[in-house]
Amino acid sequence: MSTPIIELRNVNKTYSTAAGDFPALKNINLTVNAGEFLGVMGKSGAGKSTLLNMINGVDGLSGGEVIVNSGSQRVSVHDLSEDEKASWRGRTMGVVYQSFQLLPMLTLVENITLPMDLSGDFKPRQARERALELLRLVEIEEHADKLPAFISGGQQQRVAIARALANDPDILVADEPTGSLDSVTADHIFEVFEHLVSGRGKTIVMVTHDMSLAGRFSRALTLADGELQGEANMDVRPKGRRRK
Repeated sequence: MSTPIIELRNVNKTYSTAAGDFPALKNINLTVNAGEFLGVMGKSGAGKSTLLNMINGVDGLSGGEVIVNSGSQRVSVHDLSEDEKASWRGRTMGVVYQSFQLLPMLTLVENITLPMDLSGDFKPRQARERALELLRLVEIEEHADKLPAFISGGQQQRVAIARALANDPDILVADEPTGSLDSVTADHIFEVFEHLVSGRGKTIVMVTHDMSLAGRFSRALTLADGELQGEANMDVRPKGRRRK
């Protein structure tokens, strides 16, 4: 049997606004197994990004519990202090954003070594060697010493994925990572994610508003108005060129 790596139990999130309370998530129950490529689908405002923020602990819960089983650790994420969550997140979870969020004054390799520098687990030479290895994994090593402004958007997203892998986390969460890319480049990014799941044993939770992508995930679920509407085990692998 697959091992649950993420568990959401009766998760609720309500935001207070000038117009009153807004329930962004309502009684979400979800189990993610190790090695899944899970797609969370729905329209803008459905609660997808909020769901990711519950998993990675960036935002606080209004109710329920999020448990992450990574390595030998079983962590109730929202029982940790902010400092503990930051440290835990740096070791356990990589985050990929639609907007890449690379630091423009740092080279590609420096962007990737930054999380390693912050963790303190790597010596400078080790960090650079690992960063180059990760750039090689996403097939962009030849641009290692360029600044982000001198590469394409698709290449920047590859660097963002490499940065998310810097501390070798078991889990990646990706917030609309292909939303600003053309279809060909987006397909290449999907292939990178596929390789990370099938070849590297990573677990990926990705949110997208594009419902046509359901067949690209090993499992897909739908959120609407903060509620889990349905879940389908697609039991298919991403369509496209397989990496060797």
